[in-house]
Amino acid sequence: MRLTRRACGGLALLLGIRPGRAAPSMVDVLALRGFDPVSYFLPGGPQPGLPRFELSWKGRVWRFASAANREAFRRDPIVYAPRLAGYDAAGILEERLVDADPLVFALIGEKLYLFRNPGRRARLLAEPGLAERAEALWPSLSRLTDGGPD
Repeated sequence: MRLTRRACGGLALLLGIRPGRAAPSMVDVLALRGFDPVSYFLPGGPQPGLPRFELSWKGRVWRFASAANREAFRRDPIVYAPRLAGYDAAGILEERLVDADPLVFALIGEKLYLFRNPGRRARLLAEPGLAERAEALWPSLSRLTDGGPD
């Protein structure tokens, strides 16, 4: 089947592609819903990233509030990227991949963990060994994702 130019334009609009822009990659997904991963480690907490300060890493597009934050991430992304590929750490303990809210987070042992809601966050913070247990379970669950273990 051959699509007309008009049909292609309508399909592009349906998919959210603006004329003159490249089609979004099915691999490159916006990480942390656009929040700057470095900002979680700075006073003031999570800040929205800006499209002009982007870079791709591990099949995701990461946005930053400044060029300095982007450069810090570029130098050592493992330090700043959320653990467990950004899935809810409490969900990993349940051996499930649960989407997380980037505004519900905790820094545990200088590592960023995300959670679906404050109750799940409180559970993990109440028992110090749970973060390590989630890390131990992660390799067996990471095979269910596209990125593999981080």
